[in-house]
Amino acid sequence: MQRILNHPQDYVDEMLDGIYLAHPTQVKFINEDKRCLVSSKTKEGKVGIITGGGSGHLPLFLGYVGEGLLDGCCIGGVFQSPSSMQILDVTKEVNRGAGVLYLYGNYGGDIMNFDMAKDMAEMENIEVRQVVAGDDVASSPKGSENKRRGVAGIFYAFKIAGAAAESMLPLAEVERLAQKASDHVRSMGVALTPCTIPELGKANFSIADGEMDLGMGIHGEPGIKVDKLKTADEIVDEILSHILPDLPYSKGDEVSVLVNGLGATPKEELYIVYRRVANVLAEKGISIYNSYVGEFATSMDMAGMSISLLKLDSELKTYLSMPCSTPFFLQNQI
Repeated sequence: MQRILNHPQDYVDEMLDGIYLAHPTQVKFINEDKRCLVSSKTKEGKVGIITGGGSGHLPLFLGYVGEGLLDGCCIGGVFQSPSSMQILDVTKEVNRGAGVLYLYGNYGGDIMNFDMAKDMAEMENIEVRQVVAGDDVASSPKGSENKRRGVAGIFYAFKIAGAAAESMLPLAEVERLAQKASDHVRSMGVALTPCTIPELGKANFSIADGEMDLGMGIHGEPGIKVDKLKTADEIVDEILSHILPDLPYSKGDEVSVLVNGLGATPKEELYIVYRRVANVLAEKGISIYNSYVGEFATSMDMAGMSISLLKLDSELKTYLSMPCSTPFFLQNQI
């Protein structure tokens, strides 16, 4: 294992130490628990938004805590869920009298612990609502969207829900817009190499040289198929052949595009991917409103990428366009 670390068992907490030291005016932790991260800036009467999940995916999940986005994040070990008590503690911290929205990916451990935290929070008279994001078309067929994994497309739910809360909309509206964003986004990725969990010291699955796993999940969950490594254009075409008919996306639609690196893919290659995405969408009469290219939801040191498309209307464009600022993501007004 060729990694820059001290002791594998300290990997997550030392990473968090670095974040708090580097960004003391933007984020902090509560109850002497480094894994309960909240924004340093609060606004009374605003809906609080919490996410959470395992480490190993930076900037997902904690990287989206900040002004105009999320208010708190509960952090688990690498690819592990945070606890229900951590979620409850963060819930109480970010509650500013308008209720709290839980917004997280569709994974069993996260669902169980967020459900338990919701029950405990409501016993303390905090209104909580939940939106569970599942945008990965490779993980379950059309008609079974509730079984799909949450991957990089959750970024759009974060962005739109965060802007809605910053606009001081009530909890029911923030929930509706988060769900609307989730319902309008589709994603799919490809992995070229496995990733290494520090505490294991080795890859948790394998991909042979010269092969790729189409549709693999961000924890190494099986994809649609293992195939010979293809050209960038061929990979994009195959991914879009699954994404575009799923919603569907049609001629005349307007979309936002997210090309996401999984941790070990040069940005140059992501722009090669974006080039082909833009050309295919233009050929199909689908216009691009704005784009994001970079690392938004990684998987440790996995090589590969994913593509997400958000189908827009005027309402979603309004909140997508609003500014936000976190240690990991900055957007000016579009």
